[in-house]
Amino acid sequence: MNAFKPEKIHRIILKISGEYLSGQLGFGFDNLIVNEICNEIIEVRKLGYSIGIVIGGGNFFRGGEHPEVDRAAADNVGMLATLQNAVVMANILQSKNYAVEVFSAFECPKVAKLYTYQCANDDMKKGKICFFAGGTGNPFFTTDTAAVLRAIELNCDLVLKGTKVDGVYTADPKKDPDAQFISDLSYTEALNKQLNIMDMTAFSLARDYEVPIKVFNIGNKGSIKDCLLNKDYGTYVHI
Repeated sequence: MNAFKPEKIHRIILKISGEYLSGQLGFGFDNLIVNEICNEIIEVRKLGYSIGIVIGGGNFFRGGEHPEVDRAAADNVGMLATLQNAVVMANILQSKNYAVEVFSAFECPKVAKLYTYQCANDDMKKGKICFFAGGTGNPFFTTDTAAVLRAIELNCDLVLKGTKVDGVYTADPKKDPDAQFISDLSYTEALNKQLNIMDMTAFSLARDYEVPIKVFNIGNKGSIKDCLLNKDYGTYVHI
């Protein structure tokens, strides 16, 4: 079994859903939540980790929820929403005196660098916290896929997927009181059990390129650090 080894983790991609940033408001930003996440990112950076961050845009716009709009156009709006989130979080981190860079998969030079893996790699080596906005730059792909893609391009050791539950369960724990927590899981087991960890494009990409994933509850205080240092925290998905 490919056990989780904290000492082998140095460079990570953190995937955060846009919806989480809105908290109970359901739209936009819950300032307390956003500030807490930024503080936790700083805590992890202080431990020496190299950090890339991919944020969804669901707190502003989700392409698939607007059937009246052409899907390609709607997805483009959703990608713009991810850029809004990245710019706001980057600004908060900068106000706390941390070096940050925002990359976009599409050109928007006034607020972000155009993403290339060479520039992103250089900035991560310099210790900058890097945001990767704009998804993959193409419609019909989720930010989960963007997170895995960036992890592959930048030789990251782990993708951390922040969710509203403690990890992967045998069923939806909010609907099924008998749902059981799974702490360790192979890609093959996840597919055979039809567990919904990421969309299939993202998950297949992670499996094909052997990118490990840790699923955890980002709402728990100190969860990002705990996910990295504690092998038993969250669900570890691997080859």
